[in-house]
Amino acid sequence: MTEDPRVKELFTLKTIAETLNQSNDLPVMLNTVLEKLLELTGLSAGWVYIIDGYLQYECVADYNLPPGLLHKDKLPMRCESCWCMDRYWDRRLNNAVNILHCKRLENAVEYNWGDTNGITHHATVPLGSGDRQFGLLNVAAPGKSHFSEEELALLQAVAFQIGSAIERMRLYTAEQLRAEQFARLGQFSRALGAATGAAMETEALSALIVTLIKEHLDWPFAALIQASPNGNYILRAVHGNDRTETPNSRLRFPDKHWIREVSREGHPAAASNEEVAQLSELEGIRMLLPSSLLAAAAVSIPLVNASGGILLIGYDQADKSSSRENREVIEALAEHVALAIDSSLLERNRRELALVEERNRLARDLHDSVSQMLFSLSMTAKGVESLLADNQQDKALASIRDIQSLSQDAQKEMRTLIMQLRPAGLEAGLLSALQNYGNKLGLQVHTQAAGIRELPRPVVEALWRIGQEALNNVLKHAGTSEAAVTLVLNSMTAVLRISDKGIGITKKQRLAAASISLGLATMKERTEALGGQFTLTSKYRNGTTIEVFIPLTP
Repeated sequence: MTEDPRVKELFTLKTIAETLNQSNDLPVMLNTVLEKLLELTGLSAGWVYIIDGYLQYECVADYNLPPGLLHKDKLPMRCESCWCMDRYWDRRLNNAVNILHCKRLENAVEYNWGDTNGITHHATVPLGSGDRQFGLLNVAAPGKSHFSEEELALLQAVAFQIGSAIERMRLYTAEQLRAEQFARLGQFSRALGAATGAAMETEALSALIVTLIKEHLDWPFAALIQASPNGNYILRAVHGNDRTETPNSRLRFPDKHWIREVSREGHPAAASNEEVAQLSELEGIRMLLPSSLLAAAAVSIPLVNASGGILLIGYDQADKSSSRENREVIEALAEHVALAIDSSLLERNRRELALVEERNRLARDLHDSVSQMLFSLSMTAKGVESLLADNQQDKALASIRDIQSLSQDAQKEMRTLIMQLRPAGLEAGLLSALQNYGNKLGLQVHTQAAGIRELPRPVVEALWRIGQEALNNVLKHAGTSEAAVTLVLNSMTAVLRISDKGIGITKKQRLAAASISLGLATMKERTEALGGQFTLTSKYRNGTTIEVFIPLTP
């Protein structure tokens, strides 16, 4: 190769650029680049520090270190500060510097750690990209105490290349982390959605949320804090030190406390070390706050929902709280948590309304059937009294027979309503219970089953209520005394079909019924509350079929 310095410099930069593009592993890349750089420049030793913060550094690459710096597994490269790092932290090291006394080499000589191979000084070059700095590149050679301006310029150009490569790798790693975190968030959301399909009490839901955060996102600490109307806060649930607690204790914060500020201002905020340490003073958190968290950081996020709560997340590494990727994930997490809490609250309200509607329906049925029969019994009994007073024995006996018939009808109607209130007989199985219920209505019910598996109790009760309503509709509207009930089960679904061969209904009647029929609306609501699908098909004079499809957890 030509000895022209300019050509050698361009060749060196080209070789370094090619080397930087061959790996996405930072230590491997830096070690390879360092070796190439020393080979091309005729220097003998070098090392690279990546610096994350004050006194937070790591020697990630080195080549041909003298024995004095290899002492006790490179202990001199891992302990204490040095003059070049002090200048780096003081922001006084912005360009390649021509020779610095090396405290690490001087210590090796002073404490007899080993030979320094004649190396007493080194050149130091900051590694950066734009206004961001990542660390230091140090190079040296035995007896070399001066670098020319051309050599420093070349080292500076190489440092810019290395800094850009580090920035690229960090962006790549951050994007990978972001993708992984959002994948975990998806798993968290699915697990939370599966568990909260049914209404849950606040305490149980809060404990589930913080436990799933640890399970799927692997953050060491999570807490749910709810604002109360009097301006105080309630600690609903905490997960830390590998256990979950639901203290439900009241928390009182001063006006300027950082958690109160987050709640008031309505946007996420990172806590300082001092603010994280304040958490250890709170009852209910003290025993669950990991000791590693006190040297790290935490982030609090307001929950935009009916509870007005705060989600508190603790990190085991201080830099995570300021990471853009983590902040995006944690803000999305807060949205999922707020939605789950609101959905659970709405589900509880829906069920309460359904109970009220069920009671109202039973009240109407009692009024329309049993109440009228009892009124007839009362009036007939009064008539018997008059007939007996007038010695009209034959007419009195006929009225008593009417009383017996009315009382039997009232008793039958009352038993039907009681059965609707309490699903007795489900112990023998859903199909058997529906068959018995149909028989008591005077229907001949044919049952058929396909597949075997245990159904969750909420699913069994929902299918039971839907089956009851469907059989009632057969009795009242189908004009037939026969019905068929089919239950198909597999690992993923449960399908219940109730069909008859009655008079059926026209499309116009079906549309009208869908808008005014409380029974059809209730069946559909029960199905959709379990994430299922309700279908009614019917043809005039060709029967009606109701099909309920319920997804199941494997």
